This record gives sequence, C-alpha cells and structure tokens, in this order.
Amino acid sequence: MLKIIVPTLMLLPVTWLTPKKWLWPTTLLHSLLIATASLYWLKCTSGTGWATVNFLLATDPLSTPLLVLSCWLLPLMILASQNHVAPEPVTRQRIYISLLTSLQLALIMAFSATELLLFFVMFEATLIPTLILITRWGNQTERLHAGTYFLFYTLAGSLPLLVALLHLYASTDTLSLLTLQHSEPLHLSTVEDKFWWAGCMLAFLVKMPLYGVHLWLPKAHVEAPVAGSMILAAVLLKLGGYGMMRMLMMLDPLTKELSYPFLILALWGIIMTGSICLRQTDLKSLIAYSSVSHMGLVVAGILTQTPWGFTGALILMIAHGLTSSALFCLANTNYERTHSRTMVLARGLQAILPLMTAWWFISSLANLALPPLPNLMGEIMIITSLINWSSWTIALTGAGMLITAGYSLYMFLMTQRGKTPTHLVAIEPTHSREHLLVALHLLPLLLLILKPELIWGWAA
Repeated sequence: MLKIIVPTLMLLPVTWLTPKKWLWPTTLLHSLLIATASLYWLKCTSGTGWATVNFLLATDPLSTPLLVLSCWLLPLMILASQNHVAPEPVTRQRIYISLLTSLQLALIMAFSATELLLFFVMFEATLIPTLILITRWGNQTERLHAGTYFLFYTLAGSLPLLVALLHLYASTDTLSLLTLQHSEPLHLSTVEDKFWWAGCMLAFLVKMPLYGVHLWLPKAHVEAPVAGSMILAAVLLKLGGYGMMRMLMMLDPLTKELSYPFLILALWGIIMTGSICLRQTDLKSLIAYSSVSHMGLVVAGILTQTPWGFTGALILMIAHGLTSSALFCLANTNYERTHSRTMVLARGLQAILPLMTAWWFISSLANLALPPLPNLMGEIMIITSLINWSSWTIALTGAGMLITAGYSLYMFLMTQRGKTPTHLVAIEPTHSREHLLVALHLLPLLLLILKPELIWGWAA
C-alpha cells in the first residue's frame, strides 16, 4: 500500500520543484509509473478477502478495481488538462496538478480504509479539491453556482452519516470493517433504527447520485474543467456505490423493507434521465445525465443485496468509469476546437477529423452496452438480479436500455455525421496526445473482455 501512497505524496514536491519546461512531462511520467505499479494490486487479491493488511489500510476484491481505476486516472487527467491549463501562469499550473494529486491521495485512502471513520474523513476530503477545481477552473460564470450546489448537496447528505457512524460505534465499540464483519448481527427493529438506516444510506445515495438528489451532478459536470468532469464521472460517483456495499452488510434485516422506495426511485430515474438525455442540446450535459441513468442501475443492483447484483454493480461502475471519462475527453477535444458545447453548432466532424470519429464510435457503443464489453456484462447481471427480485422491473429496465441506445446514437450522429457547417472548416487537426488519451481509456475496457474476473469483486 505504501508503495503507491508514498510515490503519490512525492508527486507534490516534484510538481513544485520541476522547471517550467519539464512540468507536464515529468508529472505525467511519474503518475504513469504510479498507475503501472498499482496494477500489481490486481494480482494480489487473496482468497480470504483482505490482502496487504495493516490496521488502517487494506485491499480486498471489492476495493482493488476501484483503487486501480483511481490511480489509472491521474495520468489521463494530466494529459487531458495540458492544453487548456498550459497558457496560465506557472504557479497556477502547479496548483492545478497538486489538486489532482491530493484528490488521488484522498481516493486511495478512502477506498483502502478499514476504519469507517477514516473512510468518512477521506470521503469528505475529496470534496475540497473537486470544489476548487470546479469554482476556479470552470469555463462559465455559473461555476460558483455549480460549486455551491455540489457542496451543499454533499454536506447535507454526509452529516447524517457521521451521526450514524458514531451511533454504530456506541453500540458495537468498533468501526473496523475487519471486526464488524465477524461481530454479532445488529437486531434492528425500532423506528430509530429505520432513521439510522436512512442516515447511513443518504450520503451514498446523494453521491451516486440517486434520481431526486441528482441536481448537483449535471451542474458540476457542465461547469467543471475536463479533469474535474473525468474524476467526477469515473471515480467520485463510485465512492457512493462502494460505501453502500460496505454499509449494507451491517444493515441487513432492515434493507428488505426499507429499500423499496429507493429501488423504485432508481429504476424510475433510469427512464427519466434517459428521456432528458434525448432532448439535450449541450454535449457535456447529455453525458452527465447519462451518468445519472447508469448509476440508477448500480443503486438498484446494490439494493437487491444478491451476489449477482453486487458483482454487476461493481463491473458496471468500472466500465462506466472508463467509458464516461473517455466521452468527457472527446467532448473536450470538440470544445477546444469549436469553443461551444452546443451539438447543433459542431456537427459533421467526421469529414474533418475521421480518426476522432472512430474513437467517438467506440465510446458511444460502450455507453449503450454493446456485447462483449464489460458494460453489457454488468447491466445483464444487475437486470437478472432485479428480475429475480420482481419480474415487473423488466418493463423499466428494458425501456431504460432502449432509451440509452437511443441517446447514445443520437449523440454520435449529431456530433459526427451530417453536413459540416462552414464555420468549422479551419479547425486544427487532432494531436497524438488526444489519441493517446482516448486509447488509454478504451484499451483497458477492451482488455477487460479477455479477463473479466479482475473486476468481479467478491464473486470471483
């Protein structure tokens, strides 16, 4: 564990002491080495559950894929941000990279924490760098508004979780996941226990986000710079799902009764946010709403509390992380050339940037869950567990998958096909940096087809 945490910490002095000319190449290489080293975690999953254990930090088959995804994303964010942060004063560039590094550090600590209180502190710590990224480097004037939404939704959801954790500590005398899983089951039956259940779940449902408390997400995505959008879509939403899986094991008898309204909201949210996507004009907003739709499926899978539901949720979280991050990168390459996110103004790009169209095509197909990609495997496992839970869910999930296919194709056709507007003829060609960036998103996705058990979690 320290083999990853110490080099990530060392990235901060590297950022501040490197000469201006070598700032981006050095930090990129350093973070790529950390990402490569983190792949070793995938090999070290032990059959007993926890591996590389000390008292505070450990990995298990649930946290390992999410940890590797967090490490994999830092070099990609540095690659993606280079073009639009490079013109700024060098101190701001260093602050920007330091924020990304501190975000990765908090994520590694959150996903590998064995103490629930440490997890809570790191869960909250990710808020600060993300907030600064959105409010300082966002594109539009509404970025402060988006930052306020993001801050207050997350904080309002998290306070009940802190109270719930303190209550849990008072009744069990421990908050360590290593001992809680072996302790006696809690006899939850009173009305107070039901409020406690809601307090435990609320923070994670807001972070996911569940339909109904999702309004901060499209705002934050649209206003954030490209690295902010990437880390939000790929990893920060997954903190919610990870936290839910960890907490649900302690809330067992109550979940059967209390999960109904949340399951219904999640399934209804898949259809509603998908329908919103169909009439979006803003490209980043469309990708953001599609994230809410996919996360609705993940919430539903986790709340069924079956091995298939958990496994499908984890697979879909990893696959969605890579896919939607790639889509945000592609949207950013368009934005850097046309300076507009409106899809009608930047269509017919296939004639000008044909290789980018190939990347758009693969990403759109991954977003609509084309076989044999991991996205489809995750969706099918979740839908199977949902049909076992109640056969009526097939109507909602089936309609949701149809709408997902509809808006993914709509997004691809609107941006790439059709007649190119005359004002787009003189745009700069694509750079090898951009192709490398999208390839590093989509290659892991394609390689996971060959060895999917790496991201199966506890079921592997």
